[in-house]
Amino acid sequence: MDAVVMAAGSALVAAMATDAWQQVREHTVALWRRIRPEQAEQVDGDLETLRTQMLQARHSHDLDTEQSLEGVWRLQLQALLQREPVAADELRRLLDDHLAPALDSSERTQVYSVLQNTTVHGGSSTVAGRDVYGESSAPKE
Repeated sequence: MDAVVMAAGSALVAAMATDAWQQVREHTVALWRRIRPEQAEQVDGDLETLRTQMLQARHSHDLDTEQSLEGVWRLQLQALLQREPVAADELRRLLDDHLAPALDSSERTQVYSVLQNTTVHGGSSTVAGRDVYGESSAPKE
């Protein structure tokens, strides 16, 4: 599954429990209106239903349900991109401009932790989620 889809699905579900939810919902439905307008009203209704489930899960500290809801929206977003691959840039903008800003800093960090890209030309690279210790590979003189 695409990293942006995973991050956007997680951010969307987390945003359901925020004060910014109405704006997030409007921007998410607007994405569908541009790309798959025939599905926009259904998505709008699904989002509201799932928000109720999300709030109940948060209230009862039901992490399994929260994770399941993330999975549902990751699949929805993945299906959208499979049908309309050109929507990937719009999904990334939705994530960066509306979903992630609705979250607190710890949730935002968690969402973006799945988005890591490294390109190395003519050298070496180390990517880690924590501290890395090692010796330089530079030749000793």
